[in-house]
Amino acid sequence: METERRSGERCTCNDETTTLMTVAPRLIVIGGSAGGLQAILSLLPDLDVQLQSAVIIVLHRQSHYESVLTELLSTKTKLPVKEAEEKEALLSGVIYIAPADYHLLVEADHTLSLDYSEKVNYSRPSIDVTFSSAAPVYGGNMLALLLSGANTDGAEGLIDVHEAGGVIAVQDPQTADVDYMPRRAIQLAPVDVILRPEEMAAYINGFAGV
Repeated sequence: METERRSGERCTCNDETTTLMTVAPRLIVIGGSAGGLQAILSLLPDLDVQLQSAVIIVLHRQSHYESVLTELLSTKTKLPVKEAEEKEALLSGVIYIAPADYHLLVEADHTLSLDYSEKVNYSRPSIDVTFSSAAPVYGGNMLALLLSGANTDGAEGLIDVHEAGGVIAVQDPQTADVDYMPRRAIQLAPVDVILRPEEMAAYINGFAGV
């Protein structure tokens, strides 16, 4: 597997808060495509600042939007938001953004790796790749949430999360700007819960033990 080291965005936290952060005992992975950003923007303000979990966001987007996305999401939450970096440890209370044009994988030692191999479901980053790599690492301590989108990326990864003991959630297709992705996931995977955008933050907070 071909990998390439990337330098990500600076974490929006000071030295004191970084020292207090610990390797995340739980992981929440949120994936989306067309329309998914709107759901993310609506849930971020209500995430608890004491979140006992790392959060990974995988969005299909063009590379020239990457810095803008990190800055935009940072305005919606008090949690640190940063672009994921090669070999970076997953810390509780940090939101990691998958870099444009790189797959983001979770390694067995709870670190991240970036991969420039071929597209999966016409996508790089692929939601399936992140879901499937994280599933055996976090098992029952993982929540995967699939949002609005126009292709099937994410559905197979949800199955891997379920088989590893994790929780799988999908945006209510009736609330999605583009309902194909969540509808397909519901057809293919044993979804645990279907959530409207206004319900997502509370569900995430509950899963993360806050």
